[in-house]
Amino acid sequence: MKVNSKYGEKSHVPRALLRRKQLLPLAIFLFICCQRSLARAQSEAAPAAVPSTTAQRVEQLTEAVTQAQAQMEACQKQLIELRQQLDVLRLQMAAENAGALPAAQNVAAHAGNSEAAAGTPASLEEIRERQAIEESQIATHDEIKVETESKYPLKVSGLILFSGFVNTRAVDVTASPAYAVSGPGSTGLSLRQTVLGLDARGPHLLGAASHADLRVDFFANGQESNYAASGLLRLRTAHAELNWQNTKAFFQLDRTILEPNQPSSLVAIAQPELAWAGNLWSWNPQIGVAHQFAMSDSSRIEAEGALIDTSDPLPPGSTATPPATTQTEGSRWPGTEGRIAFLRGEAGAGLEIGAGGYFSPHRTGYGDRFDAWAGTMDMRLPLTRNFELTANAYRGQSLAGLGGGGYVNYYYYYEGSAYSVHALDDVGGWTQFTAKARQRVEMNAGFGTDNPFAKEIFQAMSSSYSTYSGLARNRSVFSNVIFSPSAYLLFSLEYRRMWTNYNSGPTDFSDVIGIAAGYKF
Repeated sequence: MKVNSKYGEKSHVPRALLRRKQLLPLAIFLFICCQRSLARAQSEAAPAAVPSTTAQRVEQLTEAVTQAQAQMEACQKQLIELRQQLDVLRLQMAAENAGALPAAQNVAAHAGNSEAAAGTPASLEEIRERQAIEESQIATHDEIKVETESKYPLKVSGLILFSGFVNTRAVDVTASPAYAVSGPGSTGLSLRQTVLGLDARGPHLLGAASHADLRVDFFANGQESNYAASGLLRLRTAHAELNWQNTKAFFQLDRTILEPNQPSSLVAIAQPELAWAGNLWSWNPQIGVAHQFAMSDSSRIEAEGALIDTSDPLPPGSTATPPATTQTEGSRWPGTEGRIAFLRGEAGAGLEIGAGGYFSPHRTGYGDRFDAWAGTMDMRLPLTRNFELTANAYRGQSLAGLGGGGYVNYYYYYEGSAYSVHALDDVGGWTQFTAKARQRVEMNAGFGTDNPFAKEIFQAMSSSYSTYSGLARNRSVFSNVIFSPSAYLLFSLEYRRMWTNYNSGPTDFSDVIGIAAGYKF
């Protein structure tokens, strides 16, 4: 789950609040003007000289009353318009205060005018809570500031995450597992999945707005095979972007652009849900550009392209030190990736169907060369307002750098004393069904699998030189409930089962029961 709550920036009076404060004096001024106009009309209605006849007096009084009535109607119309503008500003301020932070990974909170006016008790409570925070920020905006050398705004965000876990059998990482191993289970508590973040807005360049952010946690150093070295601060993701109206140029440390969707979980943060089980999640350096072509008011085509430098994770159980040069860097050519997608509706919530491709030359430390490639499909399908289906699938080879292939890019095939290098073929994917209840409760269920080709594993094991030490297949199914009683509190209960196959022996499995409580700030 992605958590992007933001805090600690220079506090400013909300724009809607300023507009409302500007409109109130104007309304009072118009009301006074109306009163004065009525008084003036009444004074004009009292003639300096009494008309000679009763008919003239009636006619004069009728004319004065008509003028006064017209002036009052004009004033009343202006007051109604001002009242409508104030109502709109109240709704806008409530929507701004309510923000857009879901209980799950990338679900936005929507504030329509009718819904905002009606409002559930929970949403009204959240609005009051946010209004109190805004008032506190207004009162202290000259005292609490985050200073940067560039003097541009900087926000600090975070998720303090407590997690408890029960693993019925042994797993790779007890607090956030990805696959099962043989051995007894474990039970424990952890706060190492806590995430800290920085978000910055910078200057405009060539008509584009600039933005940057980064996220760190306390789970690993990013070089260990299981991404879970103890006691070290880990850089998770980082982004820097130039955003035009329909175009974005970026460099980032993040998951591949081939798989924009993520399974939703509060329990699995350090290693995302379904990692190494169909979810191509690995965070790698990338630089690229994206552009959207409008087809209609609600439909568009998005095209993305980037260069990528993939990592070389070590197989399970390996104690070797990762080489200083990755297989991609050793080839002297960066990897390339591209994706094209059809989108309809709101960004991040509407229909989205995409297809992508990846190619990257590789070279081992012994000088052997092979190519990595992949073809991918992804889909986000809103079934109704409260139900959504998400799916991703891939077919390729040498996908360990993206988070697939059982941690293995290639294997050696021996014929006598001669050998040849073969890239390992792989296929996999995942799907998730999501149900939401009043934007407070989210229920998710999903399944994922990563399946290197068995015939190639058997081929690698056919000689006396055993060269395959990765996973032969890894599958996982999960179900969770995420509850957000307020904008800053999250609670979750999750069940997961993992089945893991190696090159020999029976299938290892483990049931994982996890609880989590998070505080966003």
